Amino acid sequence: MQGSEYQQSLVLPGALKLLDLKKNEKVLDVACGQGVFCRYLNDRGHKVEGLDVSSALIDAARRRSPKSISFHHADAGDPKALKGDSFDAVSCLLAMQNIEHLDPVLKNIKRWLKPSGRFVMVATHPCFRIPRQSHWEFDEIKKTQYRRVDLYSSETEIPIVTPPKNGARGHTTTYHRPLQSYFESLASAGFAVDRLEEWTSGKTSEPGKRAKAENRARQEIPLFLALRAIPVNQEQD
Repeated sequence: MQGSEYQQSLVLPGALKLLDLKKNEKVLDVACGQGVFCRYLNDRGHKVEGLDVSSALIDAARRRSPKSISFHHADAGDPKALKGDSFDAVSCLLAMQNIEHLDPVLKNIKRWLKPSGRFVMVATHPCFRIPRQSHWEFDEIKKTQYRRVDLYSSETEIPIVTPPKNGARGHTTTYHRPLQSYFESLASAGFAVDRLEEWTSGKTSEPGKRAKAENRARQEIPLFLALRAIPVNQEQD
């Protein structure tokens, strides 16, 4: 499994660019899942390790990945999961919104990074992509497609039912947070954000009466938010 179309076209290359890796630098991918980004980095000659709390996902990552990639079955909120000052860069792609308690995870990421390191996070955009609380609508008078957002400022736990697999539906949870919550947690952990990017969908509609409006809306309303943060010189508890 090499990731979805959006991962291959937007998320993986965008994250790699933000990581700005130099020769022989080592990366940790937090919440690595089945190791898609780890393999992407490894295929491009980078040293990478993956960490995930799910034993099933780590097992799948190990089966599908070359032996040169090390995978750790551990909770990113556990400070003893890995040694400190071990990595030049840490990534977390499309997973922060599934982590209930951000602060301990971000503090550990800071602990695992070298002082000159950087952390790259990519998430579905919290301003515009809130499960069950945001969706597309079409204004027939203005002939405009727009994004309706019913909830934003309140931190909210949203249960998600995933598509059936092997006859059974799965369940996960999204923890919606406004943008300021991410910045506050990063600052509390000892990070300063030095880059913010908003990525739009490259998808286009089939020809039709709404195609122009739909394509314009996709280009105006971001699908993903990407942040890069660097450690700042302050002691953490």
